[in-house]
Amino acid sequence: MHDSPAADDLGGRSVSLALSVPVDALILLIGIAASGKSTFARRHFAPTEIISSDAMRAMITDDPTAQGATEDAFELLHRILAMRLRRGRLTVVDATNVENWTRAQIVSVARRHRRPAVAIVLDLPLALALERNATRAAPRPPPAALRRQHGWLRASLGSLADEGFAAVHHLRSAEETDAARIERSAS
Repeated sequence: MHDSPAADDLGGRSVSLALSVPVDALILLIGIAASGKSTFARRHFAPTEIISSDAMRAMITDDPTAQGATEDAFELLHRILAMRLRRGRLTVVDATNVENWTRAQIVSVARRHRRPAVAIVLDLPLALALERNATRAAPRPPPAALRRQHGWLRASLGSLADEGFAAVHHLRSAEETDAARIERSAS
């Protein structure tokens, strides 16, 4: 893989495998289920920097897959996010974030605390996510849910540049995702 910037279709931004993120930023991972968001987060960020919707569901119900606890999980996620950003702590939100209204809610928290928001899009092929999902332990999202999420993701790619992000990093393959590295910078 190369480290030189490549043209990006998200508002003319450039992307490279070196993803620059401010040290006090909100990092919003965006991708469908089984696209590798949690693995990416664990590889590049400290456990204390990651707020996962699954972890919040587990905190509330002892079950990360308890979809009935999603509303409470996101209420808790937003509270922790606000507390960390208020203190200037880099914070990664690990959830699908494929719908623009969910991204808008999270980005508004960063704005309130005057922190930059950075999107890292894991836009892997749907077939790969479906294959990965099939190997996960049950219960797992049904294939129809991944297809729906993929449609929402694809529909929103063109508007990400207008959603208030300081940067949008778009990773289009497992190889790009594996080769990416995070470079922390002063904001």
